[in-house]
Amino acid sequence: AHGYYNSVWSKCIHSSRDFSDMVYIDNYIFNKDVVVQFNSTVGEYVGYTELGVSSARNWNNDPNLLQSERAQVETYCKHNAEMYQAAIADKT
Repeated sequence: AHGYYNSVWSKCIHSSRDFSDMVYIDNYIFNKDVVVQFNSTVGEYVGYTELGVSSARNWNNDPNLLQSERAQVETYCKHNAEMYQAAIADKT
């Protein structure tokens, strides 16, 4: 298993029942280290390595990409959380 490890992890975090505190996080990982991250509370990409800083700068200059990432709270996170909550509520 010699080689490089590259992945993207997207996650939604919330603690309120109405999802008003929902946060969307998109991590870009190389060799188990976060290189660049989008966090909906920040509203833009943040780089944590030299490559990540360069990527974040480029991606933050693309208004369509930023708009798409910012929309993920509603279109991905809240949408799925509502479906999961409804499925759980139906079982109780």
